[in-house]
Amino acid sequence: MQIKSRVHADSSLNQDHFDQLPDSLLLLIFNKLADVHSLGRCLAVSKRFNSLVPLVHDLFVKIDRLVPVDGDCDVASLSSPNIFAHLLKLILLTILRPFHHLLSTNGGNKPLSPQASHHSPSQILKNFTQVQNLRIELPAGDVGTEDGVFLKWRAEFGSSLQNCVVLGGTKIEHGSNSVNLQGPVEDDGRLPESFYTDTDGGLKLRVIWTISSLLAASTRHYLLHQIVKEHTTLRSLVSTDADGQGTLTMGLEQLKEFREKPLAPSSSSNRRTQVPASKMKLRYAPYLELPERVGVQGATLLIIKPVGEGTSCDYGSEREMEAFSCGTFDGPFQAAVKALGKRRTYLSEMNGF
Repeated sequence: MQIKSRVHADSSLNQDHFDQLPDSLLLLIFNKLADVHSLGRCLAVSKRFNSLVPLVHDLFVKIDRLVPVDGDCDVASLSSPNIFAHLLKLILLTILRPFHHLLSTNGGNKPLSPQASHHSPSQILKNFTQVQNLRIELPAGDVGTEDGVFLKWRAEFGSSLQNCVVLGGTKIEHGSNSVNLQGPVEDDGRLPESFYTDTDGGLKLRVIWTISSLLAASTRHYLLHQIVKEHTTLRSLVSTDADGQGTLTMGLEQLKEFREKPLAPSSSSNRRTQVPASKMKLRYAPYLELPERVGVQGATLLIIKPVGEGTSCDYGSEREMEAFSCGTFDGPFQAAVKALGKRRTYLSEMNGF
């Protein structure tokens, strides 16, 4: 009896307990995993995993590096003195490091061919047929800035730009001892003198922030077109970067519009979407002291809304736009948006490009 019991115990150790789990539970685990690299390794585990992994709903794709085209323009050039000569040449292509498990079902470590050394996100995602929520992370922010300068942007797109919020500061300081979200508000109807000084960067710097952020957003949007077209199951798509500089988002209705309406490439570049003529709200504070002991010099908030069909001159719903801008960033930067929202608003217009 003891021998039989021992044999029975030993045979139970050899059982594959994953075989006893239903497919729905395995898919739930894979969706929590999300990372495309980890899922690629799962593909090589078994035939069952290989058949289930392509059915995940939630997917995270991390891009390893960016490659500029023609070698004459890169992201760093945005902070150079000849910024305007390069702005319209900004072209970024995403290249993924070798990722062979998604392209081969043999579980081997070798690519299918020597030429398969790099694959685009679109190629990687071809094996996933049921993706609903997709997040793509670039290795760094698209816009180069000088040391000490911080810049964040968030844009919503359908077939074209729907709105964009840009938050910037000429210098960010950590370790501030006080919190003063309101600060002195200028009531004379004019921007303070510090806005125009060389030390603050002035109007030129804000123009560079605005155009650079919109160029980065429209380039990302253009590069996502093939993915959106091929994956009709998508319900949300978010493109971020490892630096936390910029975020592009598209929801269900925006993705539907993106598929149905023809993409309008820029007249100056066939590798980004046309940025439509827009109206802008600018709010500025020479200095803000924020929670978490963060201080920001030259704090600037820009809210950008296209002008056109379905867009009134008052930026559509005022409450909607204010709510969008306040919910754009996290932590002390959300507090900065709220504080700047109490400042005087300056209106401006911008032609499409």
